[in-house]
Amino acid sequence: MSRNQAGLENTLFQLKFTSKQLQKQAQRAVKEEKQETAKLKKSLGESEEIAKIYASNAIRKKNERLQLLKLASRVDSVASRVQTAVTMRQVSSSMGSVCRGMDKALQSMNLQQITMAVSYTHLRAHETCAARV
Repeated sequence: MSRNQAGLENTLFQLKFTSKQLQKQAQRAVKEEKQETAKLKKSLGESEEIAKIYASNAIRKKNERLQLLKLASRVDSVASRVQTAVTMRQVSSSMGSVCRGMDKALQSMNLQQITMAVSYTHLRAHETCAARV
């Protein structure tokens, strides 16, 4: 594995990790919003000013949750593009090695070597698909 490919895979991991963190923070904001709403309902009979504070806190937490979810979605989108780049790089290197093998086989015009090269291509394609799952 080349250094650049390892860097891409590391970046992919970091992006997925960041996305999960943002989603957890959004869930935490939902919980805090519910707490503020409960405080609001409790304080409605007591003081209007305190109720306004709790209401503004609940609204702020709701907006925070929405912003976190939007950001998580954007990070997920970038992670998907990086995943595609990693997969394409793997397929490209696999195809390069297959082409080199087929060139050698075609130069000698040995049908057995050509058949083995084609079988190898088929096997590599299955491995690549299995690795993605």
